[in-house]
Amino acid sequence: MYRFARRAVPFLAAGVIAVGAGSCVFAAQPVPARDAAAFFASLLCSPTAAMQAADDYINGGEAIPVAQTYDENDYSSGFWTQLPTQSEIVPPQSSAASQAEPEPVPEGMCPLYAAHYDVYAQGCVNSGAGYVRNCTDWSDADVSAEMMQQLPFDIQLNSAEPQVLIMHTHATETYELEDKSWCDPEFTARSTDVSINMVSVGKEMAAVLNAAGINTVQDATLHDYPSYTGSYANSNATVRKWLAEHPSIKVVLDVHRDAIQQEDGTRIKPIAEIEGQQTAQVMLICGCDVDGNIPNCRQNLRFASRWQNAMQALYPGLARPALFDYRYYNQDLTTGSLLIEVGGHAITLDEATKAGVYAAKALAALFRGEV
Repeated sequence: MYRFARRAVPFLAAGVIAVGAGSCVFAAQPVPARDAAAFFASLLCSPTAAMQAADDYINGGEAIPVAQTYDENDYSSGFWTQLPTQSEIVPPQSSAASQAEPEPVPEGMCPLYAAHYDVYAQGCVNSGAGYVRNCTDWSDADVSAEMMQQLPFDIQLNSAEPQVLIMHTHATETYELEDKSWCDPEFTARSTDVSINMVSVGKEMAAVLNAAGINTVQDATLHDYPSYTGSYANSNATVRKWLAEHPSIKVVLDVHRDAIQQEDGTRIKPIAEIEGQQTAQVMLICGCDVDGNIPNCRQNLRFASRWQNAMQALYPGLARPALFDYRYYNQDLTTGSLLIEVGGHAITLDEATKAGVYAAKALAALFRGEV
């Protein structure tokens, strides 16, 4: 600890100057204000991860991970940038849920509303069966040029070394545990029980990939517990540790669930019907580079579009368009780093698990060259 503190003092001083004056120079390297601010935010929220990041910077000149642009304490600022349109709020007509009379909503409770997000209704960039919602300054032609290109990595089948890492920045996110048409507005949809939170969904996805001959490991660390703030700094340190110990890892999947809620408290559950089963819809999120924070974003975009294409080709309706937006989410760490949203907080755990399994089957088919 003393060694780090002694060596980090110049960096801390540089950060103070950077925050106040825009940038400074330390160890012959510029320290942008953004990076210094990210370090201080991480230091307050997750000192262990922040110190490791700074130590890496001092030793090897690595960039300090950029702070998230979204308030991690704001539960309403989910990943979805728009609520469904009227044309999208239509469950599959053959769904048993769409035929059943909704049960009355008890006083003080909030309704749950099933919605199917149609890929054709959002003005997306299309290639093959893949759809990408472009929320960046890139032209649609530029996005299209990257879509469906060859994957930027090679997955070795039946390898003794891991090829895929599944982890969870917000591991305590969970789902409705009963299939009903209403919810308790006080239910935060969070739990440290790994049998019902995101760890359980990731476990099923890893099992599918391993059964297909794709060596997959899962990290079950609760990065958002006991503090939700600082989750991404925590998971950044975890991913770096895995990559250092297992450089064979090509793909890092951060498995989440979303929270889609209307102003009146109604919670939206994105659903599809796959093979006769009501299943959650999923969405891939690919971050776009901002001032060099994700230099490999084009490669990640290729991966996202290929996976989204595989899901739509094998299981039409399972995937919403992949979201290409100015997000970070530690996606600079590999050329195969993506965040996947499996349903939302109005979905049941069973619906989410089914969706995770289908998404993993499509990924396995992609890696095996079957789609």
